[in-house]
Amino acid sequence: MYPDLYKGLNLRPEDLTAYDSPLISFEGKTVTPKGQIRLPIQTGSEVVEVNFIMVNAYSSYTAIVARLWIHALEAVSSTLHQKVKYPSRGQVEEIRGNQAMAKQCMVAAISRRSNAESSASENL
Repeated sequence: MYPDLYKGLNLRPEDLTAYDSPLISFEGKTVTPKGQIRLPIQTGSEVVEVNFIMVNAYSSYTAIVARLWIHALEAVSSTLHQKVKYPSRGQVEEIRGNQAMAKQCMVAAISRRSNAESSASENL
């Protein structure tokens, strides 16, 4: 979970529990988490408790869900189709991704990376 979502949920630093295992960012850098928090996530009619690791890093995403969430829902995901399907009350429910939002996230990430690289080269 990234800071914008954490603050948007009105969570406080003291709501975090310790989490001391470092993570590797998409850029290959080591990121030290600020802590973790367990929150209920509602997907359709299903509610699943999920541990979120809070990192103080920039991302165009608000949170990244892990396999444990997918397994808890007994879901099947397809990045190609931007869908997650899972059984619920004898039916198959579906979460659909948003292609336009995915493109905006990618553009924001590329733009931020380009700006960071430009600033770094100017400071040399």
